[in-house]
Amino acid sequence: MNPLDPPDDETRLGDVPPERGAIPPEGGSYTSGKEGGPPASSSATDETRLSEAPTAAIPPNRLRQGSGGQEGGNYKTASHTSGWSASTSDIDHGRFEPGALLDQRYRVIGRLGKGGMGEVYRADDLRLGQPVALKFLPEAVDRDPARLTQLHTEVRMARQVSHPNVCRVYDVGEYEGHTFLSMEYVDGEDLSSLLRRIGRFPQDRAIELARQICAGLAAAHDRGVVHRDLKPANIMLDGAGRIRITDFGLAGTTGEVLRAGTPAYMAPEQLAGGEVTPRSDIYALGLVLYEMFTGRRALEAANMAELIAKREQAAMTLPTEIVPGLDPTIERVVMRCLEPDPMRRPGSALAVSAALPGGDPLAAAMAAGETPSPEMVAAAATAGAIATRTAVLAGSALVLMMAAIAVLYQHVLLINRVPLPKPPDALVDRAQDIVAKFGYAGDVQSTRSGMGTSVAWARYIGSTSTAADRWSALDTPRPVSIYFWQRTSPLPIIPFGTENAVEATNPPMTTSGMTLTLIDSAGRLAQFFAVPGGTTGTPGSTDWSRVFDAAALPMAAFRPVTPEAIPPSFADERKAWDGHFPERPDLPVRVEAAAFRGRPVLFSVTAPWNKPSRVNAPSPAARFNAVISQFTIIVMPALMLVGVLLARGNVKQGRGDRRGAFRAAAALFVLLMTAWLLGDRHVPSLGGEINKFFAAVSAALLNGGILWLTYLGLEPYVRRFSPDSLIGWTRLLAGGWRDPRVGRDVMIGIAAGVLMTLIAATHNLLPVLAGRPSLIPMPVDPVLFMKFRYPFSFLFDRAQEALSSAMLGVVGYTALYILLKRRLWAALAAILLYTPVVVNGMFISDTPLLDTAVCLVITTVFVTVIARVGLLATVCVLVTHFVMLRAPITTDLSSWRAPNGLVIPVTILALGLAAVSVAAGRFQTRTSAARFS
Repeated sequence: MNPLDPPDDETRLGDVPPERGAIPPEGGSYTSGKEGGPPASSSATDETRLSEAPTAAIPPNRLRQGSGGQEGGNYKTASHTSGWSASTSDIDHGRFEPGALLDQRYRVIGRLGKGGMGEVYRADDLRLGQPVALKFLPEAVDRDPARLTQLHTEVRMARQVSHPNVCRVYDVGEYEGHTFLSMEYVDGEDLSSLLRRIGRFPQDRAIELARQICAGLAAAHDRGVVHRDLKPANIMLDGAGRIRITDFGLAGTTGEVLRAGTPAYMAPEQLAGGEVTPRSDIYALGLVLYEMFTGRRALEAANMAELIAKREQAAMTLPTEIVPGLDPTIERVVMRCLEPDPMRRPGSALAVSAALPGGDPLAAAMAAGETPSPEMVAAAATAGAIATRTAVLAGSALVLMMAAIAVLYQHVLLINRVPLPKPPDALVDRAQDIVAKFGYAGDVQSTRSGMGTSVAWARYIGSTSTAADRWSALDTPRPVSIYFWQRTSPLPIIPFGTENAVEATNPPMTTSGMTLTLIDSAGRLAQFFAVPGGTTGTPGSTDWSRVFDAAALPMAAFRPVTPEAIPPSFADERKAWDGHFPERPDLPVRVEAAAFRGRPVLFSVTAPWNKPSRVNAPSPAARFNAVISQFTIIVMPALMLVGVLLARGNVKQGRGDRRGAFRAAAALFVLLMTAWLLGDRHVPSLGGEINKFFAAVSAALLNGGILWLTYLGLEPYVRRFSPDSLIGWTRLLAGGWRDPRVGRDVMIGIAAGVLMTLIAATHNLLPVLAGRPSLIPMPVDPVLFMKFRYPFSFLFDRAQEALSSAMLGVVGYTALYILLKRRLWAALAAILLYTPVVVNGMFISDTPLLDTAVCLVITTVFVTVIARVGLLATVCVLVTHFVMLRAPITTDLSSWRAPNGLVIPVTILALGLAAVSVAAGRFQTRTSAARFS
C-alpha cells in the first residue's frame, strides 16, 4: 500500500516547511527527509507550513523507472558508461534489504515508497501468513516524542474503523530502535496518480467509486473519527477495483481545532484554524468527487493567497461546464458539498451517497456486511410521496372501515345494548339524594363516583337462551349491566396503592359514616352499604318503604323471608324479601337488607345470576383460558429479558442509537404523565396528591427505562438486518413528521390497526353465519363517560402501552430472525408465539376455537406489519388497535354519550387522514424534502 503522499502538486500543513506559502507547480513536488533534504518538522503548528509531497508507491506490476533518487524503480544514477549498474549494491533498497527478517516475524520483500512521513516496506507476516505493509518513521525523527505520538494517534484512530473501504491498521511495533506500524497491504494505485493517467472516470464507474468512498468515510464518522486529510492521494483503488481510504495520520475527533492537512483539500473552517467536524471531511469529499467526475481540480492556485481568494469568491467552474453530459444531480451533490458554510453541506457522507443518482446506501451497506448508522437510515432514499389516486383510495378505505366498526359496535358492545337514559351528573344527584334519605348526609365531607359494568346478567342470558334475539333482554336498565356508584366519607377518600384510582371497593369501607351507593342507569337503587356510627336512633325502627321506593320496587309485592346475607358491618336488624322486578315478572329476585339504629347499612337486590356458580370441575374453556394466561405471563417478561440481554451486549460494544432510545423513552414518559394528569387518579388531599404525583413519575421513569433498554437491544439488530424498517421511525424521531415516508408508515399502521379492530368486531357475529346465536356483547369501561377529559387520558395511556408492546413485539421477531435466519420462518414463529398473548383477555365468550382463529388472523396482520413495513407502523398499529378495541363508540349523535364516545374514533380517523395527506406530499416543503438528503 501507499500511505505516503504522492509526487503531485499537493502539500500538507504542519509537516516540513519549504518556501513559505508556496504551492508547487503542476507535475512538481516537494520532498524532504531524503538525503540532502531538510529534516521533517516534529509537530504541526498553526502556521501555514507546507510538508513534503513524497512520491507514490508503485505496484510491483507497474514499476516506473526514475532518475537519481526519485521513487519508482529506486535506482541510483548509473556508474558505468554503458548505462548498466556495476553491481546490485548500487540499488537503493532503503533501510532494509529484501529478505531481511524483522522481529523474527516480518520478512521484507521490498520498499514501496519513501518521503518526509517515512518509509513503507512490503513484507510477509510469517506468524499470520499474510502480506502486510510496514510504515517506518524517518530516521531523523524516529525518536521524536511528537512524531511518535502522531504515529500512535494514527494507529489509535485507524483501528477504531473497520470497514471494507478503509485500509486496516494492525499495530505499532519497534525493531532495533525503529518504530513502525503494520497495516494491510493493498496492491493498487492511488486516485491521484490514476486520475493524472486516465483523466477522469466514466460517470457510472465514478458513481460506484464515490459510494464506496462515502461508505468508508461514514464508517469513520460513525466511530467519531474525522479524517482531516481526505484527498485522492489518500484514496487507493486496489487490485479488485475497490476503494480503500488510507493515512489517518492527521485524524482526530469531532470538534478539535487543527490547522493541518493539504491546503488544496482543506475546508474553509479547517484552513482558517477553526473547529474541524465531519462536515469538514464532506468538503474534502466534494473536491475529490469533483476531480473524479471532471478530471480537473475544483480550484487551481499558484499559492496560498490565491487559493484563499478563489474560495472566498467561490470561483469554481460548474462540473457540467467541463463535462456537458454530466448528470445535473451529480453537480448539485458536489456543489452542495463545497458550500462554504458547514451547516449548508450534507449532514453525512451517507447523505451524499443517497443523493447520487440511483443511490441506495442501505442496500450497499448490507451487501458489504455493515450495519448502517441511524443517520444512513434516516437519509435512505425512498419512493417518495404516494400518488393522489392511492391517497384517495387509502383515505376512503380508512373511512369505510371506521364506519363499519361504528355500525358493528352498536351490536357487539355491551354499552350500546343497555340504555343509558341519564347522564352522570343526574346520577350523581340521585345518589346524593338516596344518601340523604337514609340519614347519612351529615357525615359527608368527601365524595367520589364512577361507572362500572357487570356481565353476570348477560352470561345468564347466554346460558339459558339460544334464541336469535336473546340479547334484546339487555334493552332495559334493569337487571343491571351498567351501573353508577358513589362513595361518601367524613374523611378524604384516598385509595390504597399510590398508583390506584378510587373504586367502589378501594379504599375499603372502614370508617364510620362511609357509604357506597350503586344505582342502575335509570337512577334506581341496586345496592347500598354503610359503616354505622353514632348512638342515636332506635333499633328496629327502620322505615324500609323508603328503601324500596329508592329502588323503585313495590314493597307490597314482595314476600318477607328469612335473611341469608351477612352484613359487612355490625347491624341490629336484618330483613329479606322475595319478589319480581315490575318490568320483568318472569325474573325472581331477592332483597337482602340490614340496619343499625334505624339507618340502613345494607340493601342488595340479587338474582340467580348474581350467585357464584359451583361446579365440580372447570369447563374446557376455563382450562384453556388458564393455560393461555400462564403462557402470557411467561412470554412478556421473556421478551423484556431478551431486550435487556441484547441491550447489554450493544452497550458494551458501543452500538445502538442512544439518542433515539432517549427520545423513545422520553415520549413514553410524556405519554404516561399526560395520561395521569388527565385521568381519574387524583385525590382531594395535598399530601395524597403529592404522593400520587411521585408515584406516577416513578412508574413513568421505570417504564421509560425498560423501553430505553428494549430500544438499545432492538435497534442495532433491526438496523443491521432490516434497516429499511427503521426509516420512518428514525425520521420521525428527528422531527421529520412532514416526510412522506413517515406519513406512509403512520397511514399503513393506522389502517392495519383499524383492520385488526374490525376483525375483532366480527368475532361476536361470526356464529350467526353458521346459524347460531351471536355471542355475548363485549364489555367496555363506561368511566370514560364521567368526564370529557377521560377519553383523552385513555388515549395517552393506551398509546404508551402500545409503544412498549410494539417494541417487545419487534424484539421477539428480531430475535427469531437472528435465530432462524429466514424472514418467513421468523414471521411464522412470531405468529405462533404471539397468538396466545392476543387471545388472553381479548374475548369473554367460551369459544376457544373461534377465539383462537380470530386472534390468529389479527396476529398475522400485526406480524406482517412488523416484517414488511417497520417499527413506526408497528407502533401505530398497536396504538390504533388498543384504543379502538374497547372504545365506547356510539352512532346516536343526539345522546349525551356522543361527545365522549366520538373522541377516540374522530382522533384516530383524523390522524389517519392526516397521515394520508403527509404520505401524498401535501405538507412537504423544500426544506423538509431536503432534510435527510
